[in-house]
Amino acid sequence: MRPLLAILGSLLFLFVAPGFVAGVVPFWFTHWRFQPPLLGLDFLRVLGAALLAFGGPIVLDSFARFAFQGVGTPAPVLPTKHLVVTGLYRYVRNPMYVGVVAAILGQGLLFGDRKTLAYGLLVWLAFHLFVLFTRSPRCAGRSAKNMKPSARTFGVGSRGCGRRESGKNQGDAVLASSTSFALSTPALDVEERG
Repeated sequence: MRPLLAILGSLLFLFVAPGFVAGVVPFWFTHWRFQPPLLGLDFLRVLGAALLAFGGPIVLDSFARFAFQGVGTPAPVLPTKHLVVTGLYRYVRNPMYVGVVAAILGQGLLFGDRKTLAYGLLVWLAFHLFVLFTRSPRCAGRSAKNMKPSARTFGVGSRGCGRRESGKNQGDAVLASSTSFALSTPALDVEERG
């Protein structure tokens, strides 16, 4: 894929997928109008603004990495040419999920809207189930033998699933479930060397 096509494809997918899920749908609930703060606690608005400010850049950074480093898009129909293993992808399986959920929950807290919060929890659950039932089973068989016993015990993913070339560890990618917002601990993810 050409770099320009990767950039344009990523921009299009940005507006179609996360733009709709984290922007349009929450707008339908809130119309971006402030209601009284949830539970009457003003600091929840500040927390919401922080989550929104945290989530947006994560999504944008992820899309930029797919376009510029991976030379592709996050869309399955136009995958990347190169595996993206830098930035937040070093610590979280899919930072886009984290960013989208943070942006939705942030809007719910900022605008004091319970429906948006409930929607954010449903989106989190959908992401979690998607990873659990479509990604994890594929990786489990391939990566279990590459994990240290402590990693298997704590459920931390191996760096090996789908991320090995020529028998070498790609080193930066971690398969900790992003939908549980688990961060990787390098000591748990290092493959045993035989």
